[in-house]
Amino acid sequence: MNRKLEDGKAVDGSMVGDVNGVDRGPGRPKTGVKWQRPRFTRKALMKCCLVRWIISSAASQGPGEQPPASDSDLELSTVRHQPEGLDQLQAQTKFTKKELQSLYRGFKNECPSGLVDEETFKSIYSQFFPQGDATTYAHFLFNAFDLDRNGSIRFEDFVIGLSVLLRGSVTEKLNWAFNLYDINKDGYITKEEMLAIMKSIYDMMGRYTYPSVRDEAPSEHVEKFFQKMDRNRDGVVTIEEFIETCQKDENIMSSMQLFENVI
Repeated sequence: MNRKLEDGKAVDGSMVGDVNGVDRGPGRPKTGVKWQRPRFTRKALMKCCLVRWIISSAASQGPGEQPPASDSDLELSTVRHQPEGLDQLQAQTKFTKKELQSLYRGFKNECPSGLVDEETFKSIYSQFFPQGDATTYAHFLFNAFDLDRNGSIRFEDFVIGLSVLLRGSVTEKLNWAFNLYDINKDGYITKEEMLAIMKSIYDMMGRYTYPSVRDEAPSEHVEKFFQKMDRNRDGVVTIEEFIETCQKDENIMSSMQLFENVI
C-alpha cells in the first residue's frame, strides 16, 4: 500500500530497510566487508513523518547558521528538560552522533521546552495527511511514545522509539507495534483495540489510500488477524502470540507494512 504526499512522492515501507534492520540500498557494503551502521539518506528520511518534521525544522536554521557549541553535548540551559548525555543516547540507539545532533537541533526548534505534547503530534500528522482525519491515530501513536504516561515525550524517548522503528530488528519492531495496539497497556490486545488502531489509520489515510478502502475493510482485517493470532481462543492476543504469528505468517508481516507506512 502506498500513499502520496502533496509533493507527489510515493511513500512506502522501504524506509525501514529489510526485515532484519539492514539497509539493502545501493550503499550496502560488498560481501566480506565489515558491516557499518547505515546512515540517514535524504530519501529515507523524507519517508518518515516524524523525522521529516524534525529535519525540516533543523534545516530551517539555514546552512550558514551553526548551532551553539553546547548543542554538541545536548546541554542547553534554556530548556526545561535536559536530555541524557549524547554518548548514552548513542549507546541506546542505532543513530550516530551527528544524526543525534541533527535530530536534537530540530527537536529543540520545535519544542524549546525539551518536551513534545500530544497536540504537536496531531499537528504533525494533520500536515502530512491533509485529506484524512489524523487526530485519533496521532493520539494512539503519542501514547506509544509516551513511555512514562505523563502527557509529554522527552527527546530520549522520541529517538529511542524512532531508532526501533527505523532500524530495529523484526522482533523489536513487533514489540513496538504490540505496544501501539495495546491501547490500555494491560499486556493484551483485544479485538476492539486492534480495530480502533486500524480504523484510525484508514481514517488518516483518506483518499490517499490505494486501492480505495471499503468501510468494512478494517473490521475484515482485524477478523483475519485474530483468527490467526488468538491461538487459545480466549479473546485476547498476548505479546508471545503476536510476535510468533507475525514472524511465521508472511501475509501478516506484509500487512504490517500498513503500520510502517504511517510513522
